[in-house]
Amino acid sequence: MSSSNEESSPDKYQFTPTQDWFSFNIDTWKSLFTLVDSPKPRVLEIGSWEGRSAVFLLSDLCVNGGEIVCIDHFDLMGTEAGKERYRKITHNLSLSGKPNRVFDEFSFPALMTILEEEMTSSNPGFDWIYVDGSHEADDTFLDGELAWRLARKGCIFIFDDYNWDREPKSSIHHPRRGIDAFLTLHDGEYERISTNPEQYQMILKKTSDMRIGFLVKEKAKLGLTEAFGYGINIALTVESSYAMPAAVTIRSAVERTQGRITIYVIDCGLSNEDKDKITASVPTRTDVTILFLQLHDNSLTADLGVVWAKIDMLKILPVERVLYLDSDTLIRSDLHELWNVDLENKSLAAAPDVGFPLGHDEITRGPYFNAGILLIDLAKVRMRLAELETTGRQMKNARFLDQDALNVHLTGDWTELGLNWNAQGLGTYADSPSAERTRLRLEEMKQPNIVHFSGPLHPELAAVLNPWVQPFTSKPWGYAGAPGHPFRNDWWTVLERTAWHGWKTSSEYREICEKKKNEAIRVAMDNFKNRVEMV
Repeated sequence: MSSSNEESSPDKYQFTPTQDWFSFNIDTWKSLFTLVDSPKPRVLEIGSWEGRSAVFLLSDLCVNGGEIVCIDHFDLMGTEAGKERYRKITHNLSLSGKPNRVFDEFSFPALMTILEEEMTSSNPGFDWIYVDGSHEADDTFLDGELAWRLARKGCIFIFDDYNWDREPKSSIHHPRRGIDAFLTLHDGEYERISTNPEQYQMILKKTSDMRIGFLVKEKAKLGLTEAFGYGINIALTVESSYAMPAAVTIRSAVERTQGRITIYVIDCGLSNEDKDKITASVPTRTDVTILFLQLHDNSLTADLGVVWAKIDMLKILPVERVLYLDSDTLIRSDLHELWNVDLENKSLAAAPDVGFPLGHDEITRGPYFNAGILLIDLAKVRMRLAELETTGRQMKNARFLDQDALNVHLTGDWTELGLNWNAQGLGTYADSPSAERTRLRLEEMKQPNIVHFSGPLHPELAAVLNPWVQPFTSKPWGYAGAPGHPFRNDWWTVLERTAWHGWKTSSEYREICEKKKNEAIRVAMDNFKNRVEMV
């Protein structure tokens, strides 16, 4: 602190000598300054008295710029002592020459005002927050909870009086009880700096993203629905053989997407080990939840196979809007832009199928979507769900199975997404000329937001050897390894951050590839012999 002179001088700080409850914290606080990332920190202080700590922060933390917001009730200006404290703090802060603001009211209404203001700010949140208001446990908890919503990721968050000695620590009249409740509630969202249980203050560094959690009318107009706490709902249908690539899809989605995410994995025959490894592959974030859902016994999947689970999931997902992702996808950008797409009163949004933009001769020709990435209005789809299930059963032998059934059922009832949200056939058939393909904006796939590794997992021998279709389509983790695909290495890079890290060099993977390669050779030989014998 630059000065602590107690004289009532217009150019001197004015503090009451017998009311210094702060200066013994200075050395500890200075040691924390290197943890603050912002060059111009924003500071919030609850309980400021005459401004000793506030002046210190402006003078020593905000050396290169910054600002402070102080909250203190000052007896609501109903006493001479309260008025004098307010006069002193405003005088002391003015000497700092740094931006400052003082709320002369109780913390709850002041914090609510700040929360609303920050929602409309272009740069919301604070880098240093000091909670030193009421000593009541419930007041301390409430101050902490509201202030936590204003704390940016990396914020230094300090509770005072953790080891206050005026009341028993277990008392509702002691702040520690409220602080401990706060620590339990937000476990996993902070790094605990105060490791000494006897330390007077509880000091945390926030490790989670800021979530203000309140919505004001100005923001509502912008459609920022995440402030309601809804977040993004993602669904995948996964069988055991696709547990590993599903982990890559989920991992890449969470790494790229900020905010609340709920992931629904439709269990199509996963083992407990599969579920544990998928769960372990999700980055540790308190705003991400993963749930495994079971299909009904009388499902299409039970009767016709796992490929039909995409239709079955429409009935069991406990939400009204969902983003469906195939397990052979890689997410390369934040999914909020896709999540906020206007469905234009249609049942879903999807990208055209690059291989068959106008469908094929076994169904009525027309605009045809790929069902690997779907943004679905579940409430709307469920209005005709029984009809869709009937269509599925009638088309159980269709060329592209569930994708054909969905296209037939939803003719004219889908909104077209750009191919950057479902980049198919990269390095293979997307580069081949086709009269129907000329209608597509293939340039959208140059830097895709979602890569879809379309094609077989283990291609047939004939496809590998066909000189007219090269490179052949396949997935990175199959025996053939997706030659020519520009993002195959990116897929393996993400896999290394999942519970399957090391898989590419494992003997188990090599054995599977060798087995599948020999199987492709055997099937090809059998087909060759059968064809020869038919001649």
